[in-house]
Amino acid sequence: MTIKPLGDRIVIKMLENEETTKSGIVLPGSAKEKPQVAEVMAVGPGGVVDGKDVVMELEPGDHVLISKYAGTEVKLDGVDYTILRQSDVLAIVED
Repeated sequence: MTIKPLGDRIVIKMLENEETTKSGIVLPGSAKEKPQVAEVMAVGPGGVVDGKDVVMELEPGDHVLISKYAGTEVKLDGVDYTILRQSDVLAIVED
């Protein structure tokens, strides 16, 4: 099964945080923050959304920085995804 976002929405998959700090301290699950870096899996077509023309600037494979509590989490075939609007993306992370 695949997810095809509509309008100005994108589908992302959160990237895992390291569970050990740089100094070697292992963080328990309750001490870890929600990761904010994700990989774009699918991008909607854009178009006119709420009366405004939206051009999609993201592509599948981009790594992005998102707002902490943005989007709607869904599970498909045992994998967790988040669907959110392109405007909830704060930046593209480049290596």
